[in-house]
Amino acid sequence: MPRIRGASIEEHHEMVWADLAEAMRQLLLERDYDSINMGHIAARAGLARNTLYNYAPDKSALVLALTRHAGQPAVERVAAIAECSADPAAERMREIIAAVLEAFTDQLVQLMFRLPFAEGPKGPDSPFHAIVVEIENVVRAGIERGEFREVGDVHLAVELLSGVMRAGAERIGRDPAVLAATVRAAREVILASLAP
Repeated sequence: MPRIRGASIEEHHEMVWADLAEAMRQLLLERDYDSINMGHIAARAGLARNTLYNYAPDKSALVLALTRHAGQPAVERVAAIAECSADPAAERMREIIAAVLEAFTDQLVQLMFRLPFAEGPKGPDSPFHAIVVEIENVVRAGIERGEFREVGDVHLAVELLSGVMRAGAERIGRDPAVLAATVRAAREVILASLAP
């Protein structure tokens, strides 16, 4: 039986997930995503290939788990921003845009665009589904308080606006140095579309 690292099984698993995330980040710097296989990931993480299959049955499942883990801080940050209901909706939206786009400076979060979700990156299986729900809540609150214009179908409006965010995220993935300019542009387009 393999030895565990850490004081508990849970701590051991967290350490292995951290190793897997770092292995994937390193591999993405060296080669194209499609050329990376489970053997590469296991070797780079210092795991036996059979052990890796205890964490995920295939590369897509592993990348989904890694993306969820890497995106969790952004999900929590957006939830905290959205909960500040005393703040104006536009200000919360500005902060959410920055938080989400900052998350895409992480190569693992970028991988969500490669995963085969049933409904795309915003579907219920997506690591960022909770963010979409929070944004819809902020838009609804802004409409109710007269801060945003009536958009009719809030879900559709947010889905369309998420195209702006995706374009920004993909741009940041190609060149993280454009983060500040991309956040400014995304804020301008999104807030202009919601303005009363």
